[in-house]
Amino acid sequence: MGLSRPGDTQWGSHHRTVMHVLSLYPAIKKVLFRAGKESKGGEALGAQTMLEVFESFEFVFLLHLMNEIFGYTNGFCNAFQRRDRDIVNVMDLLADTKIELDVLRDDAGWKEFLDNVTSFCVKHRLKVVDMDGKYMPIQREKRFYKDGINYHRFHADMFLGVIDRQLQELNRRFDEVNTRLLRCMASFSPAKSFSAFNVENLVKLAEFYPHDFEFEELVQLPFQLKHYINDVSKDENFANLRSLAELSMMLVKTDRVVRYDTVYKLLKLVLYW
Repeated sequence: MGLSRPGDTQWGSHHRTVMHVLSLYPAIKKVLFRAGKESKGGEALGAQTMLEVFESFEFVFLLHLMNEIFGYTNGFCNAFQRRDRDIVNVMDLLADTKIELDVLRDDAGWKEFLDNVTSFCVKHRLKVVDMDGKYMPIQREKRFYKDGINYHRFHADMFLGVIDRQLQELNRRFDEVNTRLLRCMASFSPAKSFSAFNVENLVKLAEFYPHDFEFEELVQLPFQLKHYINDVSKDENFANLRSLAELSMMLVKTDRVVRYDTVYKLLKLVLYW
């Protein structure tokens, strides 16, 4: 399995690392213990310090929290990063991800999450903190958390704090303008016999690229779109397409790029988005 270094820009690599740490937890714990016993000087101290953190309830809590966050967002991120991404599917996954994170942050989600963390600690013979007790930070100055209570620290600061920041980031990256743009892009999808096709949305989409279209092209676009959909929806070559990339290749293969040049230009802009 390995514990490869997560990539700076590869979201999925972080998820794999977290899953591997959870799966290899006993083995990692054993290695750190032996390193602390058998090494000398700074290496021994470093291993002992790391082991103290590794065995703490806080580390296990955050490890499980990262696994939850990555788990809920992984499908959406992978779908969005694929070159042949299906925009309709991406937007549905985005909406589902937001709903799932909202469900996670409610009382039932918190209780189930805390039960999972507690079970993990019991299984690996780790100390479980009392949520009503005083918060004791690991490897950090206690004065920064004076009189802090475990419940507030773990529930409000960590659990709700991380989920809310994730939701805020999704809302920031996919604000009203970007969401509207993506919804317009979805009208190009060939999936389910072009069921999402919408001339009005695609004309609006072209308006997002004012420097890429001549005035005449924008005027002719609605008419060309209607000719285009009437044509491709009757052609069996386009019947089982699922992605915008497949649609683009089929337009080239069937020599329709000249006939529907403005439509094809808009499609290329969507693919480069």
